[in-house]
Amino acid sequence: MSANLFFQLSALLAIAVGTAFLVRLIKQPLLIAYIITGIIGGPLLLNLFAASEHMYVAFSEFGVVLLLFIIGLDLNFSYLKKIGKEALIIGFLQFLLNFFLILLLVYFLGLSWSGAAFLAVTVCFSSTIVVLKMLGDKQDEDSVYGRYTIGLMLVQDLLSIVILLFLSFLTPSNALASDYWWFLFKTLAVITSIIIAAKFILPDFLRKIAAHGEFLFIFTVAWCFGVASLFLWSGFSLEIGAVVAGLSLGASSYRAEIASRIKPLRDFFLIIFFIILGSKADFLQINEILMPALFLSIAVILIKPLVLYRLFRWRRFTRRNSFLAALTSGQLSEFGFIILFAAAALGYLPGQELAIFTVAAVITIFFSSYLMSYSYQLYNLLLPFFLWFGRDKRVQPEEIKENFDALIFGYHRTGWKIGEALKKKKIKFAVVDFNPESVDKFQRQGLRAFFGDASDVEFLQSLPLTRAKIIISTIPSPEDQLVLIHFVRKHNPKAILITSLYHKKYLSSLYKAGADYVILTHLFGGSWIADIVARGELEKHSAWNKYRRHQIKDLNGS
Repeated sequence: MSANLFFQLSALLAIAVGTAFLVRLIKQPLLIAYIITGIIGGPLLLNLFAASEHMYVAFSEFGVVLLLFIIGLDLNFSYLKKIGKEALIIGFLQFLLNFFLILLLVYFLGLSWSGAAFLAVTVCFSSTIVVLKMLGDKQDEDSVYGRYTIGLMLVQDLLSIVILLFLSFLTPSNALASDYWWFLFKTLAVITSIIIAAKFILPDFLRKIAAHGEFLFIFTVAWCFGVASLFLWSGFSLEIGAVVAGLSLGASSYRAEIASRIKPLRDFFLIIFFIILGSKADFLQINEILMPALFLSIAVILIKPLVLYRLFRWRRFTRRNSFLAALTSGQLSEFGFIILFAAAALGYLPGQELAIFTVAAVITIFFSSYLMSYSYQLYNLLLPFFLWFGRDKRVQPEEIKENFDALIFGYHRTGWKIGEALKKKKIKFAVVDFNPESVDKFQRQGLRAFFGDASDVEFLQSLPLTRAKIIISTIPSPEDQLVLIHFVRKHNPKAILITSLYHKKYLSSLYKAGADYVILTHLFGGSWIADIVARGELEKHSAWNKYRRHQIKDLNGS
């Protein structure tokens, strides 16, 4: 069994690598490659899932939970308060308008009213997984349209939970239907426990384990899956639990380090999710469901973005942000499968609604990935059309991200003396350190401090490195410094980059990688002593007493 699973997984990943190579060669979204891999590996061709399909589904759920956990990490309650009103208004109106428009259209496909109604409900949801994946690939999560799109996804997720709860009440054997008060008790108990843990327990606990990267990683995964499981037990979904798990850690100063360690694991399991999605395309019934699926796909790709665009414009968003946000809605959602499965179990789907939805989901995700990938180019292409209606008078400035003139890696070593000099020159700087106690100390001193590992590229991507004029590293590891140098030279080639070494062995490697200057501490120490000799102070006790007092004073103030 295990040997067969390893063969299946290696074969799937080999197909994914080959397909991804071809897809990137023609500059297309990688997500398309994963869906094609699922079609090739699914029942239509190789049927690699037959023996272990449940295990692959579990893998894909891991990816969904980890993705939403990281989204929760990037959110905070002040952020939710800021976007909440608009997200709620647009989210609810979008759902209602899409439902009535799509209901009339799908009824003419020959479905029953109940089948058409459930299909219309599922069409109202967009894929949280696809949208967040594409926003992350484009690094648009912090843009105006990206923030409100994430808010809309959360509203849609909450609406899907309400619908699933309603379906649960229709099931006589369901515990929710028979014991409503027990459901409320579980919900309140779980939420209260998480709030108490996040406020009083987690901060001290994270401070103690943050310096051990492996320990931090294990705890984070355990916390994510544990909270998600508690929410599932209380009657909600794993997805909502994952967002809450991330929110509970979102205020931590270790947030960037946590996210950087989780992302590679998330990406692996998300690949499995999209492969599974592609494998579910039921082409065996293609003659019967192709035309309804195509009709539904066209309606989704055209109607949903148009409705969302008009709602964003009504709420006084710019044409550009309204257009970019609208393009994120043109696909079907993974929650649709869950709702249709529940409806089928209750006997409300007498026809081929689920098969139609599955093929339409693959088609819409396929095409909407292109639309989102090239959204900026599409807007520029359509700009002359928009200008026919006059210039856009609405303005929404993007939030300015943190920028610093200088960043110092390893502040508790040589860096603090450099920081003192930068303060005197009134140069704005931030510090980066991998010692959680040092980071807390720097923050108490009023310094902007980031906690994380400089050898982690995911963590470096979260730092404001692209506009820094000066980057100084006193990290002792030359291997870590090489990672930092390569990253900086790729993303900020004009920055002055100063590094340090305790030995000249790696000097040529650092210069070759792109360091502007490498501080060799033993040479500086020798130069300092040579300067004392030149001043004739080598044999003067009074001089050394003076230097010792200055040293102790500096160390006490560091």
